[in-house]
Amino acid sequence: MGQKLKITGWVAAGAVAGALTTVSLQTVARGALAPLPLEELQQLAAVFGMIKSDYVEPVDEKKLISDAISGMVAGLDPHSQYFDKKAFKEFREGTTGRFVGVGIEITQEDGLVKIVSPIEGSPAFRAGLKTGDLITKIDDTAVKGLTLNEAVKRMRGEAGTKVLLTIFRKDESRTFPVTITREEIRTQSVRGKVIEPGYGWIRISQFQERTVDDFVKKAEEIYKQEPNLKGLVLDLRNDPGGLLDAAVAVSAAFLPAQSTVVTTDGQLAESKQVYKAIPEDYQRRAGSDPLRGLPAALKTVPLVVLVNEGSASASEIVAGALQDHKRATVMGSQTFGKGSVQTVRPLGPDTGLKITTARYYTPSGASIQAKGIVPNVLVDESAEGSPYAALRMREADLEKHLSSGQGPEVKDPEREKARDEARKRLEEEAKKPPQDRKTPEFGTDKDFPLIQALNQLKGQTVVVSKTQVIVENKEEKKDN
Repeated sequence: MGQKLKITGWVAAGAVAGALTTVSLQTVARGALAPLPLEELQQLAAVFGMIKSDYVEPVDEKKLISDAISGMVAGLDPHSQYFDKKAFKEFREGTTGRFVGVGIEITQEDGLVKIVSPIEGSPAFRAGLKTGDLITKIDDTAVKGLTLNEAVKRMRGEAGTKVLLTIFRKDESRTFPVTITREEIRTQSVRGKVIEPGYGWIRISQFQERTVDDFVKKAEEIYKQEPNLKGLVLDLRNDPGGLLDAAVAVSAAFLPAQSTVVTTDGQLAESKQVYKAIPEDYQRRAGSDPLRGLPAALKTVPLVVLVNEGSASASEIVAGALQDHKRATVMGSQTFGKGSVQTVRPLGPDTGLKITTARYYTPSGASIQAKGIVPNVLVDESAEGSPYAALRMREADLEKHLSSGQGPEVKDPEREKARDEARKRLEEEAKKPPQDRKTPEFGTDKDFPLIQALNQLKGQTVVVSKTQVIVENKEEKKDN
């Protein structure tokens, strides 16, 4: 199954903390609280005392309290989380795009860790690691059997420390060791190029602090190379989200000023917000508008937005805004459906609480939560279709997920049928001899959805999906 359903992460610091999360880092003054449930708090204190006195061996008090907080928060929804010192550090690294590590993007197939690409200028890049290299050991630990996250953690560490990677290079049929000294890595969340004369491609892999600046720089580069751009593809596939203001800024780059990008609604007054395509709603720092350098033509260039099941949160905000304003044609697969706001509140210098405070709504008022964005044109991931797409995890599949807030959810029988059929295909595939199946890299001439996006921009025939089933959280009907 691993060779069909890939997981990709940045080894520079590991899988990004807070993936599939859009966050707003802020401190909000607390209002008046309702009376505390004293009886239940007494029970909590009693359990704490019993564990301290009766458990088979001594238990650290601080750990007990930390675990109690973690359990309380984990019972809310999949995205609320208590950050201890280590987790809080990883989370903050994930939003800045700065990590300490070796500097490679990896994927996992059939239990093996494969290098997708070394980050330019990183220690791995300087050590000569190449796309397609397989990592078989990390120090003395065999990679086979490790999860991607476990492999990532072993490659992480403090700046200046060393890690020994054992590399198998297929095209040279040789295995060799490489010792790499870890250092701070600045990841690039934006890539782009002129894909062919007259047409550009910009990919955002995550919405980080530097994403807006990098996006502006890449758009300027494309227009400098191709001043008379006929069409642009904004690629948000497998973008798990990130910072809200970055999503608002990227949306504003394509929309008229004052256009509504997204609205939020929750219990707090601060959670009831309307974010528009204006600098006040996306600037992170005082000063001039970060979008000031963008070519004016970006507001009107024909635009396609590519999404898939891995597009979540902030990327869904952008796709939903551009779709609702009819500024772009959204193509690909129905998105993940993570439409809730997480606010991070520091609990001290080294710990914090990430708590769901609101739901997101597109400009038309539709909830993203547990629904996602349905593309205007459904496109498969390959010419053969997307035979295993129905098996991919979505927000609505997560335990304790927040509802959309727009009616009760009921299971879609069509999707359940599609999942059963996909499982059977996967079981049959598992019986065959292992094959080296390669998924084309995004942005190449073999990238099937990108080819369809270009066809859409050119007015040519688009090969629409043969296999996809739309996930509909239909409102439960009641007999009167």
